Amino acid sequence: MVQSMLIQGVSGDPTVYLNGEFGPLSQAKISVLDRGFIFGDGIYDVVPVYNRKPFRMEQHLDRLDRSLAKIQIRQPKTREQWRALILELISRSPETHSMVYLHLTRGVAKRDHAYPKPEVAPTVFAMVAPMTPPGAAAREQGLRAISIADERWLHCDIKSISLLGNVLAKQAAVDAGVDEVVQFRDGHLTEGASCNIWVVKNGKLLAPPKNNLVLEGIRYGLLDELTKEAGIPFELRPVTQDEVKDADELMMSSATREVLPIVELDGKPVGTGKPGDLYRRLRSAYDARIAAL
Repeated sequence: MVQSMLIQGVSGDPTVYLNGEFGPLSQAKISVLDRGFIFGDGIYDVVPVYNRKPFRMEQHLDRLDRSLAKIQIRQPKTREQWRALILELISRSPETHSMVYLHLTRGVAKRDHAYPKPEVAPTVFAMVAPMTPPGAAAREQGLRAISIADERWLHCDIKSISLLGNVLAKQAAVDAGVDEVVQFRDGHLTEGASCNIWVVKNGKLLAPPKNNLVLEGIRYGLLDELTKEAGIPFELRPVTQDEVKDADELMMSSATREVLPIVELDGKPVGTGKPGDLYRRLRSAYDARIAAL
């Protein structure tokens, strides 16, 4: 599985970490009986890095802890060990802007759906890949999206490596020739293919509540902070599909795409069809946080 995880844009043979050892990506190997390979039994996280400094690393490690606990994989490292590993990988990488990819599975065991007894050692893999921050076109012209039904499972709050539902959602966007999807379950907004979706109406920022139907992106906490600093009303609550269609602005956020405006949904303009004032205020505040690193 590790060799198949060549993240697009990785060139050469970068140094990766696998089960306590650093080595070239081309030499990283795991057993075909790893439960991540067999069952997708594991979790992952991605820490963005700007100017060789991790951005909101502690919040990403908090989410790592939560996801491991929810699927009962024991935490294999202390917080200080995770920090040291992330910083070591950054130091070994030539990239100025990058992302540190963390991937843990339940480990290697005979093929049986139940958790292994006795417990086996988790597989721990980490690597650095280049990250290109969103360019001027995406920031200033915005993205296009389509609406689709959210057909994923009911534990979307776990950052699981089982991402087939997300793959199908992203492919729906590709097939439609747009940048993103906006998913709905039972008439209410959930999220994008691999991002959170934000709705602006009458000067207020709205987002779905943090529950099992949505992966709590690290930008949930960040945008909460930024709206408070800017005096922008912010509310987490169920958001209907009609509210999304009637939004003054739509935005998406993720670790690698930061925060970007969605200016078209299902072939129709969102608001004025251009990035809105609230997006620009949050974009400016987001950029200031990055610059403060």
